[in-house]
Amino acid sequence: MSAKSKSKSGNFFKGVRSELKRVNWPNKKELYSYTVVVIVVCVLVAFGIWIADSVFRVGLEFLLK
Repeated sequence: MSAKSKSKSGNFFKGVRSELKRVNWPNKKELYSYTVVVIVVCVLVAFGIWIADSVFRVGLEFLLK
């Protein structure tokens, strides 16, 4: 690795570190509520896909009889 590429990677990681210091991290309460929202939305989407799949399956069975 040349000195120039070490300098570039060093600058990159310094930039990453400074950006991470500026991030507004959620507190425990916010993190909990965001996690609950994500889980609920995932369950609802999975349920919707299951319903659509069931409807298509019944429709195909009806058409293929």
